[in-house]
Amino acid sequence: MIIITGSITVRPEHHAEALALGIAHSQRSRAEPGCLAHNCHSDAENPDRIVFIEEWADMAAIKAHFALPESSAFVGALAAMANEPPTMRLFTAQEHHN
Repeated sequence: MIIITGSITVRPEHHAEALALGIAHSQRSRAEPGCLAHNCHSDAENPDRIVFIEEWADMAAIKAHFALPESSAFVGALAAMANEPPTMRLFTAQEHHN
């Protein structure tokens, strides 16, 4: 499994619109092949920071996700509302069952 964490800090006047775009993007992404989870959250310590937590089956699914026009349009729309560039980190993980 691959886990992606990402965040972006938007200007306060764009928070509601950015969060709505993030939720719609997460809902759309969850319907894609290989997407195990995709969620958008407001940071409890910085309400202008939107955080994304994603789980993907493999790198092929992630590459297909980022190749979609909807994904690049979403990133562009959020970037236009931001104070700084977004951050993104990618981790490979293995789930352990007790």
